[in-house]
Amino acid sequence: MTVQSSEKSSRRGRRSSTMGGMPLNDMPWWRWRSNVRSALHMLADPEFQQTVWLAGVDGYGDVTDAVYRLVEDTWLDNWSAEKYVGTIFRDSQEAALVDVAVLRVLRIMHQVGPDAPVSAYLGHHGWDEAVRAARDAHVRLATSDGEDPDVPPHTLEVLRILTTSA
Repeated sequence: MTVQSSEKSSRRGRRSSTMGGMPLNDMPWWRWRSNVRSALHMLADPEFQQTVWLAGVDGYGDVTDAVYRLVEDTWLDNWSAEKYVGTIFRDSQEAALVDVAVLRVLRIMHQVGPDAPVSAYLGHHGWDEAVRAARDAHVRLATSDGEDPDVPPHTLEVLRILTTSA
């Protein structure tokens, strides 16, 4: 597998074709990156959590779905994101921020249980800290991909279309 040199990095202004604003083929495992970004985006947005998850709006999954997207292909619940620098994550700083978010969210999931209602997560004493960690990681990844971190999260259907259409 070949990782692009910094001269061809999207951070220098040269971008490949885009998919929903995200560079295609910029990161070798961009589909996995898309799932991690989607999960972090939802976990990082307290307003979204209140108006979508707590309200039970269809199309976005719930907290457990977001955690699953965060760790399903990457196994970030078993090892560090550092393992994926150059494939999913651009650098060690991205990986470190993702690791912190994963650990904080998983700690809460293990304490309240994967089938707990959304209110149990949002009411957990460590939730605000987990949201901040997810926000830090989300902002770094979105900004690195040239996207606005403050747009609302996409539905799971939009994510599916974006990751299968390329």
